Amino acid sequence: MSGAACAVPSKRKTVFCLTMGCSKNKVDSEKIAGLLQSAGCEIVPEAHGADVCLINTCGFIRPAVEENVVSILDMTGMKASGATGRVVVSGCLVNRYGAEVLGHEIPEVDAWARGEDYDALLRAVLGETAPLAGSCAPRLSLPGSQKHVRYLKLSEGCDRRCAYCAIPLIKGSLRSLALDAAVSEALALASDGAKEICLVAQDLTAYGRDLGIKDGLIKLLDALESSLPRDMWIRLLYLQPDGVDRKLMERVASGGALPYLDMPVQHASEKILSSMNRPGSYEGLLGKFRLAREIRPDFALRTTCMVGFPGETKEDFDLLVRFLSEAEPDRVGAFAFSPEEGTPAENMPCQVRERTKKSRLDKLMAVQEGISLGRQALFLGRELEVMIDVTGPGGAEGRSFREAPDADGLIEIRGASASLCPGDRIRAVITDVSEHDMIAQEVPQDA
Repeated sequence: MSGAACAVPSKRKTVFCLTMGCSKNKVDSEKIAGLLQSAGCEIVPEAHGADVCLINTCGFIRPAVEENVVSILDMTGMKASGATGRVVVSGCLVNRYGAEVLGHEIPEVDAWARGEDYDALLRAVLGETAPLAGSCAPRLSLPGSQKHVRYLKLSEGCDRRCAYCAIPLIKGSLRSLALDAAVSEALALASDGAKEICLVAQDLTAYGRDLGIKDGLIKLLDALESSLPRDMWIRLLYLQPDGVDRKLMERVASGGALPYLDMPVQHASEKILSSMNRPGSYEGLLGKFRLAREIRPDFALRTTCMVGFPGETKEDFDLLVRFLSEAEPDRVGAFAFSPEEGTPAENMPCQVRERTKKSRLDKLMAVQEGISLGRQALFLGRELEVMIDVTGPGGAEGRSFREAPDADGLIEIRGASASLCPGDRIRAVITDVSEHDMIAQEVPQDA
């Protein structure tokens, strides 16, 4: 988008940014914060005393919507008490329900703006004389966030039409970031102190398809590897299984990215997958996991499963549990089906009772805890490279290639050097494990 040069308003406003939802929203908030700072605003760490409270919302599933509404009401309550100034709401919630509907329900909000409508956001914060957003502003790491771990969003929207998913309703069709723009943004993040860059999208394997680029993700990995510092960690998040083939696995295993694959299967019953409007079969999905471990036995594999989709029988659920036992993913994120407004699954027959959903979710996670513990135990006594995230008087916490930020477990480093800082990397020997976390001892540098 072209626009006027970034200008400074006559009065410097303080803005507090609250990000709800996923890491993709965090990227949007950093872009918004960068635009606001370039327009003369100060981004502050607390809502109390701020001139404007900006809430970047999530509207993916009903529980998220409810959580977002609570946060909005908290902010409007602060405004009513005089503790903060105007309240502006942007993002997925506005995309999904519209400013008119939301404004009727929550009239206390001062302004609404759709996600990616940065001009509207600037006007909402600065008034009608605000400059156009343009493209002059770099992303700004938000106060209190870790600068050594950053996310790079490669695309918006999705061309899939999974029966339960509202993303196409909220975000529209696939729109990939140009390859040179993605590399430029990655370089900017590295210059800003990033030591790990997590590539995110609704489906990374679809990257570049709308631009006519074949094997877009592999081409991007090649470009990043030749451009970024050699010690940069690159992590792939959200790879739809049918787009993951031997070629991609071998490219990742060769060192082009961390040996970590996040492949959400959602289910293993072909009947349920078909009802979900997702490709795949039990054997086909299992083959993906087995191939990854054949290529590299310690590949960190994460997946996502849904229980209680309409029509799911006990036999379907048992098949899903058996799949996990055979595939042995390191991590699983599981959730119960939520009938989302406007999706085909909302009114499907044979809806599963809430009590049954909860029972199945509890059983699945209990089974996965045992699988995760078994995978963790394979690393007892092994030496791993660990990136430090948190330091303190009692030691440090960090992650290896096996733990994605904000999603997986952590590694507690005992006897860690007092001089360590977030973003540092050390060698550590794993001394104890649980289902989610590990304990390790730092290896002296001269060892």
